[in-house]
Amino acid sequence: MIGTERLILRAWRAADVAPFHAMGQDAEVMRYLGPETTIAGAGAMLHEANETARTFGRCFWAMERRADRAFIGFCGVEPGPAGSPIAGLPEIGWRLARSAWGQGLATEAARAVLAAEWERGTETVYAITVPANRRSWGLMERLGMTRVEDGDFDHPDLAPDSPLRRHVLYRIDHPLNG
Repeated sequence: MIGTERLILRAWRAADVAPFHAMGQDAEVMRYLGPETTIAGAGAMLHEANETARTFGRCFWAMERRADRAFIGFCGVEPGPAGSPIAGLPEIGWRLARSAWGQGLATEAARAVLAAEWERGTETVYAITVPANRRSWGLMERLGMTRVEDGDFDHPDLAPDSPLRRHVLYRIDHPLNG
């Protein structure tokens, strides 16, 4: 578990499936992420995240607002996707319900996640998004991440004709190594 002033990042619970599914039904939330999430897909994500935490030691943690314990998304680190330039390497990621946008919550969560990575001795953390997702790469840059020159790639999990296939790659090195 990772705590901040306003957030708790924790393992996923069965009760998270419904609000995660609802978040995945919001076309604006999913705009740069792909098709809307089914209820089965939400349940599979929960299982996959907890399995990743068990084997990798962390995952894209469920995120709840400390004030009311409401599920509002996820943020964490997991191994980068197979077949990508960051396969198996630490990838930070986040997704928030639209009601949580514009409040600095993603920045707060991501900074706490990076601090936890530095404490565990991680040397470099990566992040990916589609070029059009300016909000996401804007957050990456606010975190101090830099775009990897010549690092753009086609996401191996997306069809060749998918408009979301092309991704940009960002990275940040441990502050003591940079």
